[in-house]
Amino acid sequence: MSPLDRSEPLLVEPELKRLDGTVREAYVPPLVTPGTYGSLADIPFDNADHEPGAVVLSRKDHGRGDGGRADGKDDRGGGAGDGREDTNGSGGGNGGGTPAGDGGRWRDVTAAEFAAEVLAVAKGLIAEGLMPGDRIAIMARTTYEWTLLDFAAWAAGLVTVPVYPTSSVFQTRWILQDSGAVALAVETSAQAAALGPELDRIPDLRHMWVFDKGHMERLAERGRDVSDQEVAVRRGVLGPDTLATLIYTSGTTGRPKGCALTHGNFFAEVDNAIDLLYPIFRAKTDEEASTLLFLPLAHVFGRMVAIACMRARIRVGHSPSFRTEDLLADLKSFRPTFLLLIPYVLEKVFNTARASAERMGRASSFDRAAAVARRYGEALESQQHGTGPGPTAFLRAARTFYDPLVYRRIRNALGGRVRYVICGGSPLGRRLAAFFAGAGIDVFEGYGMTETTAAVTVTPPVRPRLGTVGWPLPGTRVRIAADGEVLLHGGQIFRGYWDPQAGGVVPTGPDGWFATGDIGRLDEEGYLTITGRKKEILVTDSGKNVAPAPLENWLRSHPLIAQAMVVGDRRPYVTALLTLDPEGITHWRQMNGKHAVPAELLVDDPELLRVLQRAVDEANRLVSRPESIRRFTVLPGGFTEEAGHLTPSMKLRRETIEEAFSAEIEGLYER
Repeated sequence: MSPLDRSEPLLVEPELKRLDGTVREAYVPPLVTPGTYGSLADIPFDNADHEPGAVVLSRKDHGRGDGGRADGKDDRGGGAGDGREDTNGSGGGNGGGTPAGDGGRWRDVTAAEFAAEVLAVAKGLIAEGLMPGDRIAIMARTTYEWTLLDFAAWAAGLVTVPVYPTSSVFQTRWILQDSGAVALAVETSAQAAALGPELDRIPDLRHMWVFDKGHMERLAERGRDVSDQEVAVRRGVLGPDTLATLIYTSGTTGRPKGCALTHGNFFAEVDNAIDLLYPIFRAKTDEEASTLLFLPLAHVFGRMVAIACMRARIRVGHSPSFRTEDLLADLKSFRPTFLLLIPYVLEKVFNTARASAERMGRASSFDRAAAVARRYGEALESQQHGTGPGPTAFLRAARTFYDPLVYRRIRNALGGRVRYVICGGSPLGRRLAAFFAGAGIDVFEGYGMTETTAAVTVTPPVRPRLGTVGWPLPGTRVRIAADGEVLLHGGQIFRGYWDPQAGGVVPTGPDGWFATGDIGRLDEEGYLTITGRKKEILVTDSGKNVAPAPLENWLRSHPLIAQAMVVGDRRPYVTALLTLDPEGITHWRQMNGKHAVPAELLVDDPELLRVLQRAVDEANRLVSRPESIRRFTVLPGGFTEEAGHLTPSMKLRRETIEEAFSAEIEGLYER
């Protein structure tokens, strides 16, 4: 059943199983009957058949004309064109639309128009000789062309392989070799040039296309002699069990592994998410539902939401630049009604607003407004659970007073219309979730991973439990093993890992349960809380088990701290490495007259260390004395993806960091 066929949204409470009085398993039945036929390739064409005039995408126009079409040079070397890298967004289109803050415009794309583009590019892929089941890699930022090629590849019967645009040449070569990709589409000619010397070491790769050289248009031209029927035949043989994509894990340890996700995995995920999150996808309001994608489409989180929006015919825009000024301009011009974010972005929004208030001499007013918002959000939560009367008259009046002064400014920074946020990647924390709820933005926090096609749990509408990652997504079972590990079962669980030496996909196991490696607990109503990674649990010399995640997440939310890594495995006590947030520390220097202090001396500044010590003391309130951070050091630089400290999804590569900063760590344990 399509999620659009259901007339009323449903909210089903979990079925719970207990062991020795403790909730050990929670299950929510599916809201949508699993399909037995069809694939993701059908979505654009179904949309065109059912509602051809519906706006499903908006495309940014930056006045690039026809995009610089190729002149027919060899595919592996890229085509001709102007060679420019479009640093603000994808090109194409000269139509009307909403004026954009940087001089571009958003041109609406209807369901019929998008289906026609998908068909044309799919025919081009067929004309180039790609066969059903072939792997095609996509290495680009979050652009219109990414989504177009994704659906076109499926329509041609192919398997897409996302590659982060920030990946090194070595990482990219490994993914292309391991997946056996026969084609690669990159965003820029610079990316194509960087991979040029490696092409002889990737024997399966026969084609390379470059977005900013107009190669999508070239593919469409190449396919003009291919019949529509050929695409229809290829679509017709696809089914829920057909492999749709290989998404390679971030690789916090060892080499990345390819997660084999089927079309059915995505349907189980997005169809139930659409029905569950009805305020986002299904509620009928005066405002057209829309979202601006800017998180990487190479990550399963962004990819899932993009597919869900296409499935639900929700207007989507793409913002490829993560620079603050570019993103704010796109948010202002696009004006989405909901966003998908990682906690880091919400932390930055809050901290930036607080820093702005401090510069204007209104820090105390902002802090009072933040306290009101948190109390208001917590009161709403109690009311929705039937454990409290809701916000008092005084609290409602205080919120009304602070709305134009603080809360509306925060909503305006996100475009002015955002009312909902889907948040994942790491725990958000109760304080921040309550603040945004009180400020008029409901946060649906979720938990999942690549192997689970994104979310397996999510905050249910009108029943939030702040500080948790919600209930099981409908159709999903969550079980807590004896050692605290989170086990998962459901239609969105991947088929297995890709292993070319074994001839393809290696199944995960006969029982269908997936061991996540995460440690968590279920409360008395079935809400899940993630407390850490099984492999990351630190064991001190005294035998105390320490989960670093709660401490690190708390510290990372501080405006002066960019990243934190807790250390203590096989050590006498727990310590931490801290890196400074560039924007936060710039503001702190301005407010404290530290402009003249050299950067290399700032990490030892007594005033700064006192501020950071207070942050550490606050974090230590979360844990017992043996688990608390005894000492910390501030590193002169940050953890970066380029240096190998972080994965593309901002996760810490702990072994790499410990090796890089071994001297600093040893210094924390000197007597």
